[in-house]
Amino acid sequence: MKKFLIVFFILFITSYGFAASKDTLIIAYPVNAGPLNPHLYNPNQMYAQTMVYDSLVRYTPNGMEPALAESWQISKDGLTYTFKLRNAKFSDGTEVTAEAVKMNFDAVMQNKARHSWIALVSMIESFKAEDNKTFILKLSKPYNLTLKELSVARPFRILAPSGFLDSADTSKGIKAPVGSGPWKLKETKLGEYDIFERNEYYWGIKPKYKYVKVLVLPDANSRIIALETGKIDMLLGEGSFTLENFVRLSKNKDIAAYKSEPRMTNMIALNSSRGNTKDAAVRKAVMMAVNKENIIKYILLNQEVQAEQIFNPDLEYCNAGIIPYKYNIIEANNILENAGWKKKGLYREKNGQILSIDLHYIGIDPKQKAIAETMQADLMQAGIKLNLIAEESTIFYSLQANGNFDMIFNKTWGPPFDPGTFAGGMRKPSHADYQAQSGLKEKAEIDNAISQLIISDNKTNITEKYKYLLNTFHNEAVYLPISYELDLALVRKDRVKNFQFGNMVTEFMLHTLEPADD
Repeated sequence: MKKFLIVFFILFITSYGFAASKDTLIIAYPVNAGPLNPHLYNPNQMYAQTMVYDSLVRYTPNGMEPALAESWQISKDGLTYTFKLRNAKFSDGTEVTAEAVKMNFDAVMQNKARHSWIALVSMIESFKAEDNKTFILKLSKPYNLTLKELSVARPFRILAPSGFLDSADTSKGIKAPVGSGPWKLKETKLGEYDIFERNEYYWGIKPKYKYVKVLVLPDANSRIIALETGKIDMLLGEGSFTLENFVRLSKNKDIAAYKSEPRMTNMIALNSSRGNTKDAAVRKAVMMAVNKENIIKYILLNQEVQAEQIFNPDLEYCNAGIIPYKYNIIEANNILENAGWKKKGLYREKNGQILSIDLHYIGIDPKQKAIAETMQADLMQAGIKLNLIAEESTIFYSLQANGNFDMIFNKTWGPPFDPGTFAGGMRKPSHADYQAQSGLKEKAEIDNAISQLIISDNKTNITEKYKYLLNTFHNEAVYLPISYELDLALVRKDRVKNFQFGNMVTEFMLHTLEPADD
């Protein structure tokens, strides 16, 4: 049966004419790219939004670089940003003007509530096209994350005027995905593929490939078969393949396996305002009862780095001198015993109540499921009954937002969101982080520290605020950091060269790739 499926899959690929070609890069992804509205979210895929649309500036770990804005100035009071636009064109051949940029900001600000997760939206006071190539943005208060948040995949990417419907409100849709990025969307067939074509008007170095074909292959095994049989050139992006397949194919002489620097933090949020996780002693016992070394070795196959705090200490401002909780099942039991949780059979009890905790995870995520099952066995050794609850993804994220959880999987957003933009989101009730912290006596002080650090221009002050935040989260044990996740990619050596990771998780650098035989 398996051989039949493989043969059928190969015939399916070739029947649609996706044979390898020097001018065409072929990759695979679980879903279609979507309508590619630059100002909206799902089903628009972020990797495709960054292919088609430019931002004013581009994030790099070493600072911001020009994109559509070739230069900018910030007023002394930090309130006014003056952007000078480069001589660039959209993929329809029309000029990128300050008025076009203003149209996009108008569209974003018409739907402020939709974009409230990004704090910059609430800071914008006004904006205008000063002249054809000068765009001026004014803030209500200084905000040191302004440039970083302008660079992200959405919602501040720039759509050409020809892409707007008669209404400037893009929440109602767009006429066409016309941007100024290195690619333009040529063709979409729902459930089968998306084809991107090189934007000949692109202001930067033009892609070496003329086309990128993205096969829609929801099944992970189908994607791996396609790579191994040479029907696609590469795989990258979260969830594109399992860690087991990455490790296996890294030994394949025909395939190059790439790993980025650590990106996002995978962690568990513990709710300090409900259930048995309201008890700080319980939370601290959890920290010491979970054997993270085993998770890294046996589940993550040493492809991720063990985490001890919610933001990687290598990030700016985040080396807070934290002393990690060590795996110590004896000490975990002692903490619970001293807090009045007495062992009765397998589990502990207090005032007739079993020490029971619910852990929610996304049911179709094999990594979360495996980690959850390992934690269940670990916590049993401390007398904690961990109930594993598999959720459909929509319900999972609604639980994060409404706080109806004891423990739930969570992760940071990676660069350029970490640490500043992610910390800013902790003040929003719709975030798991807000809910996890909501029972802490320090919650008001935490939110105040975040509000101060994002408007400060004093690095010493910012560092002190982050040190306070990271140590408070650690001491109160509201997060169980598991790992710092890496981006992974699998590339056929005979087909592609010059691979590099983008500076953001959502930035696939397809425009820098070259055919291997060039």
